[in-house]
Amino acid sequence: MTPEPPLLQLKSPSPSDHPAPAPMRQTIRISEGDNVLVALAAIPAGTAVAGLVTRDDIPAGHKLAANPIRSGELVVKYGYPIGAATRDILAGEHIHSHNLQSILRGDLAATVEGRGATGAATGASASVARAPRTRETATFDGYRRPDGRVAIRNEIWIVNTVGCVNNAAERIAAAATRELVHPGSNIDGVYAFSHPYGCSQLGGDLAHTQGILAGLVNHPNAGGVLILGLGCENNQMKLFLESAGPLDPARVQSFNAQEVEDEVEEGLARVRMVAKYANQFTRTPIPASELILGMKCGGSDGLSGITANPLVGRIADRVTAAGGSVLLTEVPEMFGAEEVLLARACTPEVASDTVALVNQFRGYFRKYDEPIDENPAPGNKAGGITTLAEKSLGCVQKGGQAPVAEVLDYGKRVPMGLGGLALVNAPGNDGVSSTAMVAAGAHLVLFTTGRGTPMGFPAPTVKISTNSELARRKAGWIDFDAGPIALGTAELPELSQRLFELILEVASGRTRTKSEQNGFREIAIWKDGVTL
Repeated sequence: MTPEPPLLQLKSPSPSDHPAPAPMRQTIRISEGDNVLVALAAIPAGTAVAGLVTRDDIPAGHKLAANPIRSGELVVKYGYPIGAATRDILAGEHIHSHNLQSILRGDLAATVEGRGATGAATGASASVARAPRTRETATFDGYRRPDGRVAIRNEIWIVNTVGCVNNAAERIAAAATRELVHPGSNIDGVYAFSHPYGCSQLGGDLAHTQGILAGLVNHPNAGGVLILGLGCENNQMKLFLESAGPLDPARVQSFNAQEVEDEVEEGLARVRMVAKYANQFTRTPIPASELILGMKCGGSDGLSGITANPLVGRIADRVTAAGGSVLLTEVPEMFGAEEVLLARACTPEVASDTVALVNQFRGYFRKYDEPIDENPAPGNKAGGITTLAEKSLGCVQKGGQAPVAEVLDYGKRVPMGLGGLALVNAPGNDGVSSTAMVAAGAHLVLFTTGRGTPMGFPAPTVKISTNSELARRKAGWIDFDAGPIALGTAELPELSQRLFELILEVASGRTRTKSEQNGFREIAIWKDGVTL
C-alpha cells in the first residue's frame, strides 16, 4: 500500500519544516509515524484513497486506519498516542468511539521526559535555552500607556464588583456611548461587562472573582475605568480596590450605588471624568513584538489540529521569537499533550510548575468524580475528535514551537516583555478561559473554531475557521478562513502572513473584528465553591 505523505511534523524543531498539503487531496497523514489518516471531506465507503479502500463512510474530519491495527495497539496521530484500539481494526476502517479508547490514567510524575505505552510520564525534565530574538520590523498603530505598556484599543470599561448592578452598568455604558463616542473623540467605545458574582461568595471563589475583575481594571485596552459596586456585597469595594493594586484616580473612578441618589447619573458623571484622561491618548507606531496574544479553540472539529491551530501556532512562533508574549490555556486540553509543552520549558522551575498545573487540574476532576481521560464535548466528537489526548495534541499546536516561559495562576497577569509562551490556569470553557487570558493581559484573542460560535470578549476576538464551509456559512462570525490549508489551495507560510497582517490591522483599529461589529463582548468567571 502507498503511504499518505505527511502534512505536519509535530515533533519538528522548526515550523518551517511543515510542508503544505497537495492540492485537493482527500486525506491527510499529519505526522510520519501516524497510523491514521484524516478525511478532509466526507468519503463514502468503497472509495480508493491513499492506496487503500475505505470500508465505511468516513465523515469529514474523522479518522480512518492507514494500516491494520491490532486490538490493544496504540493509535497514533500528530506523532503521539491518542488512545488504544478496543478491537482489531482493518486498513480503511473508520476509527472513532466505537473502536478507540483513551489511555490517559494517573498524574504526571514530578519530572517528565517521555511517555511510555501506558500513558504514564516518566524520566527527568530538561530546560531549553531561549533562541536569540529575531528582528521584527512590523508595527501597528496603538496606544502607549504611562507605565510603558501598550494597548490596541482606547476604551472605557465599567467593571462591577457584584452582579446586582449589571443593569445600571449597562445603562451607564449606553448613555456614555451616545455622549462620548463620536468621530472627534479618541474614545473607541464604552462597555460594561455583566456577571452574576461578587455576592454570597467565599474563599477561593471570591478570590477568583476579584482576580479576574482586577485584571480587567488594569488592562491597558481600558483607557478609563469605572468600578461600580452595590455596597452590601461580599466583594466589598474597599477590599476589591486593595486587590486591584495602586490605581490612578484620573483613570479609575469607583462608587457604590447604595450611597448615591441616582446611580446612572452618578456613573455617567464619573465616566466623563475618566474619559478626559483617556481622551489624551492617540495612536502611535508600536513594534509588533510588544503584542500579547491569547490563543483559544472552541467548537473544534477534526480539522482544528490540521489547519487553524497550526496556523495560529505560526503566529505564536513569530511573535514570541521577536520578544512578544502568547497565552495558552484550557488546562484539561493539555492532558495527554504535556510532553509537547514540557520539552519546551525554559527552566526546570517552569517544567515543575507545568506538571503541578496539570496535576492540580486532574485533582479538580477527581474532586467531582469526573473522568480525566475522556473527551466529553458532543460537538468535538461529532467533528471527529475521539479522545481527550487527541483533542489536546491538536489544541497545543496553537502554541507553535514557542518556549514555555511562565505558568500563571488564574487571575494573575503576564509579566511585561515575557518573550515566550505563558500557560494560564483555566478550564476549557470558552467564556471562562478567554476571559482569563484577557484578564492576564491579552490585547487580542485568536479564536479557532470548526463548528462556529458568536462569542466575543473584552479584547478584540479574531475568529478563525478550520474549514471553508463554515467561513462561507457563518460569514457574520468568521474573520479568517484557514480552510485553504486542507484544500491545498494555500500554504501555511502564505496564510500565516495574511493572518499576521489582519492582526496588525485589528490592533491598529483599522479593522474591527466580527464580534466587535456585532457587539458581542462577554465575560465569564470560574466558580467552584459554596454560594451562601
